[in-house]
Amino acid sequence: MSDIILEMRNITKEFPGVKALSDVNLSVQRGDIHAICGENGAGKSTLMKVLSGVYPHGTYDGQIFFDGEEVKFNSINQSEAKGIVIIHQELALVPQLSIAENIFLGNEQRENGYINWNKTNQRAAQLLRQVGLDENPTTLIQDIGVGKQQLVEIAKALSKEVKLLILDEPTAALNDTDSAHLLGLLRALREDGITSIMISHKLGEIISIADANTIIRDGMTIETIQKGPEMQQSRIIKGMVGRDLEHLYPDHTPNIGEELFRIEDWSVMHPTIPGRKTIDGASLNVRAGEIVGIAGLMGAGRTELAMSIFGEAWGHKVSGTAYLRGKEVKLPTVHEAIDAGLAYATEDRKRFGLNLIDDIRRNISAASLERLKTPLGAVNANEEIKRAEGFRGSMRIKAPSVMTLAGQLSGGNQQKVVLSKWMMTEPEVLILDEPTRGIDVGAKYEIYTIINALADAGKGVIVISSELPELLGICDRIYTLAFGRITGVLDRGEANQENLMTLMTKEREAA
Repeated sequence: MSDIILEMRNITKEFPGVKALSDVNLSVQRGDIHAICGENGAGKSTLMKVLSGVYPHGTYDGQIFFDGEEVKFNSINQSEAKGIVIIHQELALVPQLSIAENIFLGNEQRENGYINWNKTNQRAAQLLRQVGLDENPTTLIQDIGVGKQQLVEIAKALSKEVKLLILDEPTAALNDTDSAHLLGLLRALREDGITSIMISHKLGEIISIADANTIIRDGMTIETIQKGPEMQQSRIIKGMVGRDLEHLYPDHTPNIGEELFRIEDWSVMHPTIPGRKTIDGASLNVRAGEIVGIAGLMGAGRTELAMSIFGEAWGHKVSGTAYLRGKEVKLPTVHEAIDAGLAYATEDRKRFGLNLIDDIRRNISAASLERLKTPLGAVNANEEIKRAEGFRGSMRIKAPSVMTLAGQLSGGNQQKVVLSKWMMTEPEVLILDEPTRGIDVGAKYEIYTIINALADAGKGVIVISSELPELLGICDRIYTLAFGRITGVLDRGEANQENLMTLMTKEREAA
């Protein structure tokens, strides 16, 4: 049996007006964890959709060889029958069904024409043990977190006697603990002889786990690097973006002015759990031209704090005082928060930040329609297009026009549309929640440049991020949040990962 389980030769895939893949080659060794990386829009997911039959044979040029024979898949069912299973970034689970029902959906455990539920649940329990998930198979998917849902997807793949497991950004939405568990599971599957392909933007994870890493740029194969001293972050970045990034973060000299925005003794009650205080007496401020970070572990209350400030969009019985340029402001609704000069870019751009089935133009103007009204109360379409085209150019949004659907853009370009939407409201304070989540290093650099430009324009910018190096790289000050409380604030010069983590894990002091 050949040591090569998969070979894709000269794969070319075109969409109307766009060549997504151009003579891409990929060779995967049996039993390896093979990483694929590249910027958003480079063609990584398209290549995997070609492999798995989402794009059927005949819609692309080139050849695919799997397990020693040429394959021509016309559907996902055909690729799965050969042992190729893909887990997409957007998980394909039914929330209202149980774990066991999801694992065997479309592959039901039948006897005499009926589903054998005892067999279904027993087999599901075995698969859950295999992936290290301690849950009852009858638990509903909607009652478990995203990290556990990823493990259910892998259990589902194992139920199909998988030979090649493809994971598209498997840790993008996971915290550090869940990510470590999932990577440990991939190592265990490798010991069992299962080959994996992992698409990821997290270069540290690639270097730690991958046996080989193929870099794709602009729809073309750049190189494949084998595990060893050659697999370094600097080399991977150069391959992805076509240039050296000597600094992951752009140089920036802040010009910080007077205090712009402040909250004092800010407390928020949980919206559904009676008596639970999610934010407890938080106080922070941001000055004109300053980039302020908020660091905290999962569950610390970072997003809840930001959304409660932005028109009480989260929580109830919000108390405390907010000041803008020294004057107290009331922020009881999102509309009033926008009118006061605040903007909030959500961490979940696909669910809450964008309308993916609408065009760039309408997404950018969505929060500023009042500014576009004609005397008769209608939206001035010409002005709307003009303003949106202005942002498309200034923000370097890669799209042929503002009539392009937001759902057709890469993650980095979607994030630029979200930022454009809020910049169009002409805010004084922008709260950016995980602004670079799920986007590649090149697009991250562009987002950092935009954040710096906002600060240089005199805005106050608050950045929430799970990545401490990111906060250390772009922020002038960093607040730490733990268990709903502000536990410290450090200037750029005194902050490092160790002292930030110390403050992020600081428990409530005894009275």
